[in-house]
Amino acid sequence: MRRPQLPQLSLPEPTPHDGSNLHPDGDHDTRSFTGLDLAAADATGSTFLDCSFEQCGLDGIRLRRARLIDTRLTGVGGVGADLAEAELRDVELADARLGGAQLHGARLTRVLVRGGKLDFLNLRQARLTDVLFEGCVLIEPDFAGARLERVAFRDCRVRGADLRQATLRDVDLREAAELEISAGTDCLSGAVISTAQLMDLAPALAAALGVRVED
Repeated sequence: MRRPQLPQLSLPEPTPHDGSNLHPDGDHDTRSFTGLDLAAADATGSTFLDCSFEQCGLDGIRLRRARLIDTRLTGVGGVGADLAEAELRDVELADARLGGAQLHGARLTRVLVRGGKLDFLNLRQARLTDVLFEGCVLIEPDFAGARLERVAFRDCRVRGADLRQATLRDVDLREAAELEISAGTDCLSGAVISTAQLMDLAPALAAALGVRVED
């Protein structure tokens, strides 16, 4: 079992964002966004390099096909953030509270998600490589059709995960504080689970294999 390679961020001293509105295809280098309401902002196709977001509101922000590289997001929150087909590389997301975030078709490489609560996270058809979920709560995350390689869940609660048609390789679920899979238990090949988790998942695994259990 190969463990995820985590991001090693050492951000240079950033320049505070000047308060101007974000716009599509923007280029943001070494900027700090602090305490801003970025609701419904359109940053489609934009690049954020060596940036930080702290305590920002992200309701309905449009970051489709954006690139977030060497970037840290702390205490951000909102509903309906659109990061479909975005690239997140060497990114830390800490203590976020996001609902319905759209990352379908996104590419996540060396990403650390620590703390916070993510409801209805859409990662359909996404590609996750070297990703660690740590100490967070994931409510009904959707990994359908996604590819997960060197992904670990440590001390986090995963409730109602959808793994249908997902491809897993070196995915470590053993340290999850809670693990509930609503669909796709037949796609767990390539993952490692604990003995206790196996017992909890046994009915779903038997059903997926067409095994009838009778006393």
